[in-house]
Amino acid sequence: MPSSARLHQAALPAAEAIVVTPLSLYIGAQVDGVDLSRPLPSAQREAIRAALLRWKVLFFHDQHLDHAQQVAFGRQFGEPTVGHPVFGHVEGHPEIYSVGRDRFKARFTDERLVRPWSGWHTDVSAALNPPAAAILRGVDIPPYGGDTQWTDLVAAYNGLSPTLRAFVDGLRGEHRFTPPEGAEARPGFSEPLAVRPLVSEHPLVRVHPETGEKALFVSPTFLKRIVGLSPRESEQLLELLFEHAIRPEYTVRFKWRPGSLAFWDNRVTAHQPPSDIHATDLPRQLYRITLVGDIPVGPDGRPSRTIAGEPVLAHPAA
Repeated sequence: MPSSARLHQAALPAAEAIVVTPLSLYIGAQVDGVDLSRPLPSAQREAIRAALLRWKVLFFHDQHLDHAQQVAFGRQFGEPTVGHPVFGHVEGHPEIYSVGRDRFKARFTDERLVRPWSGWHTDVSAALNPPAAAILRGVDIPPYGGDTQWTDLVAAYNGLSPTLRAFVDGLRGEHRFTPPEGAEARPGFSEPLAVRPLVSEHPLVRVHPETGEKALFVSPTFLKRIVGLSPRESEQLLELLFEHAIRPEYTVRFKWRPGSLAFWDNRVTAHQPPSDIHATDLPRQLYRITLVGDIPVGPDGRPSRTIAGEPVLAHPAA
């Protein structure tokens, strides 16, 4: 295990009831011995926070929360945003966004172009301040299929050659919330985006505000071009970086159960929702909240800048 991993593990606060079990070398850990339906004791809360910083995404089972309990759990780690800045929220629960199997079904006119990185993204990375974290709760889960994958963008950055790291440290990219291929003309995408556009310029490498780690801040669904490069140069470098960021050794795959919950650091991860579930009639319903994030800063100290749209702000507590 890398020395940095040993350092983070050694720093975990004592919380006897919590068991953190790593699931891969770089990313993902299962957390047992905690009840998320109630306010957490401070030792448990800090142990979860430290584990999140170390393992990037945490998985919990047998946590049958309702909407209010999910929001209350999130508030212990930050300020919940509105469910989704473009597509809204669950009626009566402004912090909750529905992640159902068929939510995009009517938005596509034809099959989408499939690339090795299709679907991989960091949540709302087109905003000036993408969410710091996200919490996804499984309710209706198919008996097979429907897994979600996450990748560690710190490990991906460290896996680049020193020469390429030095080059990308100074680059910036344009993140744009646009319809995927096959959905450009559909009202379910075009109308909300016309009203609430989101476009931002971010560093291609961001420095984590808590750990100081550098992460390759590439969000394949939303990162459209590298500023200052020709279209061909940008296309080729992004293709290399996207494929590198999702190498299997940097990823973890999670098999959901009813009552499962995933809690991830959105500043240093990208994730891929399942595509296999759309070929079946099996039900799949999850609910997500996100926590307000900071404005990314690159190794050169330059922050991100807005091209269009507003920051993603907290939704006030009821």
